[in-house]
Amino acid sequence: MATQTLPEIRARSFAQNLESDLAAQFLSVVENAAIASAHTMGRDDRHLSDQVATEAMRQTMDGIPMRGRIVIGEGERDEAPMLYIGEKVGAELPDGSEVPEVDIAVDPLEGTNLCATGAPGSITVLAASERDGLLNAPDCYMEKIVVGPSCKNAVELDAPVADNLKNIAKRLERDVEDLVVIVLDRPRHQKLIAEIRAAGSRIRLISDGDLSAGIAAAVLGTGVHAVMGSGGAPEGVITAAAIRCLNGYMLGRLVIDKPELEERIACMGIKDKNKIYEAEDLAPGKRLIFAATGVTDGALLKGVRFFGEGTRTSSVIMTLSTGKVRFVDSIHVEKGPNVKVRFS
Repeated sequence: MATQTLPEIRARSFAQNLESDLAAQFLSVVENAAIASAHTMGRDDRHLSDQVATEAMRQTMDGIPMRGRIVIGEGERDEAPMLYIGEKVGAELPDGSEVPEVDIAVDPLEGTNLCATGAPGSITVLAASERDGLLNAPDCYMEKIVVGPSCKNAVELDAPVADNLKNIAKRLERDVEDLVVIVLDRPRHQKLIAEIRAAGSRIRLISDGDLSAGIAAAVLGTGVHAVMGSGGAPEGVITAAAIRCLNGYMLGRLVIDKPELEERIACMGIKDKNKIYEAEDLAPGKRLIFAATGVTDGALLKGVRFFGEGTRTSSVIMTLSTGKVRFVDSIHVEKGPNVKVRFS
């Protein structure tokens, strides 16, 4: 038997920790953030909702044995007090044992407006990988198409919308008129919306949350067959991590339409602003983990529910190296002498 090198041993150890230790602990990160933000639901204070989610996420991360580095966080242009790009998170073990080095991308509360108004589709999200396994995307828009596993290589970013819809329908063995396409309800998408309608497909316009929409498109049974249009590039990277775990298909291209963005991507080492990225380019890590918890009810996850003695959360946790996707329904029981656990 060949002797393994130190990098190979560390890689194997990371994969094992990712599945046995980090996956469960990252689940706690998104659960705690969801519970914190759910307490602010409907109060029409998006800043407060995002703040409490961020604080809960950061506090939970500080107790996880790892050398974490935030590569996508609260925005490169924001003067965020925590979870900013480049921030170090995690804890060392008391005995000095080796801990994994992890790159982390977070959206502490995707759909802050949705949470603030009590609308459906708000989630807390985290993606992680070994070092350099997630693209450090600039804070700009990204053109995107997201479809499920059956539609791999069936769509092109520059193809006519009608052609993409025909190809999706063919792969899914249904009519174009049966398709449901999610599009962010923005003025910049007027032409796209008109073309989808002209092709005969149905549209679900959303006010926020194209990340959760992308995940829904890659899961059978959600009633979503594609996501089209432009949204945030950082969110695109997190979506790509989930798409890889779900064996879906995603294409993206940065929208570089300002001189300052030209300078920004040059500093980041991005040479081709017109490059079309696949999910494997945006999240190239071999050991990816993705975790999300619903804050308000959505197509894929139920929102946080409070009852007298505790809280109930609905989450999804995925790990690429093990090929596992888990939907987790958790009851968080508050300690007390008369605790009752509810089934539904």
